[in-house]
Amino acid sequence: MKFQPDRIDTVAIQAHGPGWLVVAGQRHEHSVIVSPAGVQPWDCTALADLTPAHFERLLDDAPEVVLFGSGQRLRFVAPALLRALLQRGIGVETMDTMAAARTYNILAAEGRRVVAALLIETAGK
Repeated sequence: MKFQPDRIDTVAIQAHGPGWLVVAGQRHEHSVIVSPAGVQPWDCTALADLTPAHFERLLDDAPEVVLFGSGQRLRFVAPALLRALLQRGIGVETMDTMAAARTYNILAAEGRRVVAALLIETAGK
């Protein structure tokens, strides 16, 4: 039994599929950062191109947990890329982008300080 209502005043990921997401009514075909405050482009097009700076940017939203969506399948990045988050005690969970989108909606609806960094690979398009 649930004792607290879901929040309806947060940004939600409304739909997703291979290579796209709909966030707050807008379709995105590029990597994005989603937080309860809004959605922003995330300037990465391939897992191999990620740098520590990509993850340091996530600190701006002061998350308690970061969900990293690694693309169409589950892939992990080197721990050194996550150092800025881990040193501040921010939890990082890695999953495929669609699973991260679903998990983000659940945590955001609970009022958690969650940020989803969702990789949509566009290399070769």
